Amino acid sequence: MYTEQDRMSLARVSLSLFGVVGILAATIAGATIWLLLTDPVTVADAVASGEVSPLVKALAGVLYDAMQGILKYL
Repeated sequence: MYTEQDRMSLARVSLSLFGVVGILAATIAGATIWLLLTDPVTVADAVASGEVSPLVKALAGVLYDAMQGILKYL
């Protein structure tokens, strides 16, 4: 059976995984809101046409620019 130490280890791993998923979700949500505010035409075109590739490309660009800005300060 599982020992108390195994359960603690599993709990730490699951909390860490939950934290990483939460941070990624918050980052993508923030980038989507930023894109909606700064480039609403791209978002409207993607929603109207039903194609997500322009929206994904724009989101990738926003995230890339954000990472460049963060790395510039480090």
